[in-house]
Amino acid sequence: MRQSLVSRGSLRLFLAFFAIYVLWGSTYLAIRVAVSAVPPLFAAGVRFAIAGTALFLWVRLRGGAAPTRLEWRNLAILATLMFLIAYSGLFWAEQTVPSGVASLIVATVPMWTAVLEICVFKRQRMQWTLVAVIALGVAGVAVLALDRRVTGVNAFACLAILASDLAWSLGTVLTTRLALPSSKMLGAGAQMMIGGGMLLICSLAIGEMPPWPHVSMATAAAIAYLIVAGSLIAFTAYQWLLTQLPATKVTSYAYVNPVVALAIGHWLGGEAINAKTIVGSIMILASTVALLRGRTYLTRFPNEQSQASARLPGQVESA
Repeated sequence: MRQSLVSRGSLRLFLAFFAIYVLWGSTYLAIRVAVSAVPPLFAAGVRFAIAGTALFLWVRLRGGAAPTRLEWRNLAILATLMFLIAYSGLFWAEQTVPSGVASLIVATVPMWTAVLEICVFKRQRMQWTLVAVIALGVAGVAVLALDRRVTGVNAFACLAILASDLAWSLGTVLTTRLALPSSKMLGAGAQMMIGGGMLLICSLAIGEMPPWPHVSMATAAAIAYLIVAGSLIAFTAYQWLLTQLPATKVTSYAYVNPVVALAIGHWLGGEAINAKTIVGSIMILASTVALLRGRTYLTRFPNEQSQASARLPGQVESA
């Protein structure tokens, strides 16, 4: 009986890590497929509006308390930073930037979070070792962004992803200072729901729709995959893992996702990988590992959660 329970628990852990390692890593290619036919803000808005509403209603029906007026305001602030700005930049950039490269640039979130913590919020002291680690990651981004054979000479799109990272990092830091719902799942659902609505409104405002785009089966499947696998299954697995294991183990997805995204983008998406891609990848991943493993303030870790108790200041944005 005990052996059966152990094996069942091991299977749950395996499936949960598979979700945050592979499913989250594969969402970058799904985004690339989605925005190849559907306008980027509209695609992101549909994804998060549906996933967020479903998650929010599910928690409310299970007895979760509704957010207060103050909590709704704070959730709207975080949704603006971490969904409207962050994901509009990522979805727009993936129209030209390969999914594997996009995932690597997203992996620099801990660097910008550290910079904000030190230079803006004055919560940490500057150390030369930290400067060197951040410089290594920035250099890795430069190697990728300036490799015209891979990024299609669109360095501006790479800069858009960096701007998204900065917005996500700011939201991550602010999460520790704002009053938010006690239920992580309810707060996450509300934040996704608000952010998805903002994205849809902006999509209409800038003229993405109409006309209605031609949605192929592949595009529809990609968006459905982002909603179900990326925003519901993997996120729920992540929340569960945080209750079972130390956060430092769970947040290892931050440096596994880019490797998975590169491999899937290459094998399934036909994206090129050359020497510069490998060098830039190693530099960014080394910097990310050093930041997440070596700094005491990097002990809380995004995907789509919005509570201080569930987010690590160095947390990496998940697609």
